[in-house]
Amino acid sequence: MTQQQRGFTLIELVVVIVILGILAATALPRFVNMQTEARVASVNGFAGGLRGAVAVVQSKWLVVGSTGDSTVDMADGSTVTVGTGAGAAGGIPTGAAAGIGAAVRCVATDCSGFTATYNAGATSFFLPTNGGSATCRAEYTDTNGTVAVNITSC
Repeated sequence: MTQQQRGFTLIELVVVIVILGILAATALPRFVNMQTEARVASVNGFAGGLRGAVAVVQSKWLVVGSTGDSTVDMADGSTVTVGTGAGAAGGIPTGAAAGIGAAVRCVATDCSGFTATYNAGATSFFLPTNGGSATCRAEYTDTNGTVAVNITSC
């Protein structure tokens, strides 16, 4: 009478465990890299939001038609401080917190997952709250309204 095999042999179990270990060793670095990619995507997305806010504020300033106005009243009731005149700085958010901070609706330095460091008359920085560093941030220059992304090391 022949006996039917019931279960797995020790060798089969060891082979399966080794294969699972190899798969885990190759998948773990990919998972760690996803955190970096997510942080980079978050910074790029916030930079796009900054560019959009600058465009909306400048458009509203131009539509109103007064190049002498130093503030723009937005539809939500907020007031954004802007540059005056007909030059490149006309209508772009200036004055740090009252400018770009008000345009992107930051509360003090809290910008919905980003922490702002405002520098009036210079470049303001927006770092991700979780894992932001000096080389992982969106940058806004209020003298000319440019937005840059620094993602050297996220």
